[in-house]
Amino acid sequence: MADELKKSKNNKDQSTVADSPIADLFQDRHPSDSERRWAEKALAPSLEKAPEKPIGSASGVNLDEHGNARFTTISGMPIRRLYTQADLPEDWNNDQYLNYPGQPPYPRGIHASGYRGRLWTMRQFSGFASPEETNERYKYLLAHGGGGLSVAFDLPTLMGYDSDHAASEGEVGKCGVAIDSLEDMEILFSGIDLEKTTVSMTINSPASVLWAMYLVVAEKQGADWKKISGTIQNDILKEYIAQKEYIYPPAPSMRLVIDTFEFGSKFTPKFNTISISGYHIREAGSTALQELAFTIYDGVEYVEWARRRGLDVDEFGPRLSFFFNSHNDFFEEIAKFRASRKIWYRLMKDRFGARQQRTWLMRFHTQTAGVSLTAQQPMNNIARVAVQALAAVLGGTQSLHTDSYDEALALPTQEAARIALRTQQIIAY
Repeated sequence: MADELKKSKNNKDQSTVADSPIADLFQDRHPSDSERRWAEKALAPSLEKAPEKPIGSASGVNLDEHGNARFTTISGMPIRRLYTQADLPEDWNNDQYLNYPGQPPYPRGIHASGYRGRLWTMRQFSGFASPEETNERYKYLLAHGGGGLSVAFDLPTLMGYDSDHAASEGEVGKCGVAIDSLEDMEILFSGIDLEKTTVSMTINSPASVLWAMYLVVAEKQGADWKKISGTIQNDILKEYIAQKEYIYPPAPSMRLVIDTFEFGSKFTPKFNTISISGYHIREAGSTALQELAFTIYDGVEYVEWARRRGLDVDEFGPRLSFFFNSHNDFFEEIAKFRASRKIWYRLMKDRFGARQQRTWLMRFHTQTAGVSLTAQQPMNNIARVAVQALAAVLGGTQSLHTDSYDEALALPTQEAARIALRTQQIIAY
């Protein structure tokens, strides 16, 4: 009888612990004595008096099986009430897991002085209608403090069609600028010094053709190819995954990408020959973790193809760049950016045997989440963009585009574009 009573008491105690609102503090972690006392003396009474409430309408996402509030990131990752040393790995070592800014594995950023020595590039994505109109917008952005340019091409250009092709009807200049010829490219950058202005071009399947036009325009301006800097997106793998703007089958497409790696490493050493992009994958509905996983493995695949071509990873590797989305979940996004640098460092150093530090570095551009913008009450998008932009900056981005508040309605007005740029400047200064 005594044994049965003791067993019953133990079961009751275990049930009480399991049902306790502070039970999660003891699951897979070993809190300190002070944390235990806080949980028992302060947290438990507080929860009894004012139980936690789910955010938004009650559902299976924000309520657990016992009806208690459940808190997760946008991507569904559980969030604890409090994080302490009990949540660190048992073999925690500062140099191994964190280290100082500018030191491997780079979670704190790739520069030892952060942004004090050099700010991120404020690079607003823009392009619409004709080359003449887009050129005016570029000059406006640069005059108001923009640090670089980012070219948005229209759908026919992205798909390799001229504006007068039957398939282009209704799409010319609609969501970007129409570029059909070298003359168009010259007009697009008329009056803009390409040796002093960094330019990013969001172009993929016909990237090598548009890049060739750009280089000719720079050459005609008298620019030295070895001094010009910028980026071509040139990421065909994410087209098959998310954006779907591919022209050729995978193998020939990959050959074109590696051709640009080889050419760039010889003739344009400061120009990024690819921007390996998670942005479109996130916009298509992925979680933060899926965005990171697909993007980094796309990067691995590009390196593998380049090595099979016979290219040296320390020759083309420093010019690999990345492009990420910054969504609404502030801390999750910061953590994603920090984790991405650690993972890329380990891959480049351990898997591919890179010897140069510049090859180890993940450098990335960030754009705030277009999919999060609403057509209803569009002015609220200014606050959304500000939070997302701050997450990108605290995550250590090298360049940033902030969406305009009216993008869910139409191409950005001049006022909306100015507010988007001012948002970055407020964060910076």
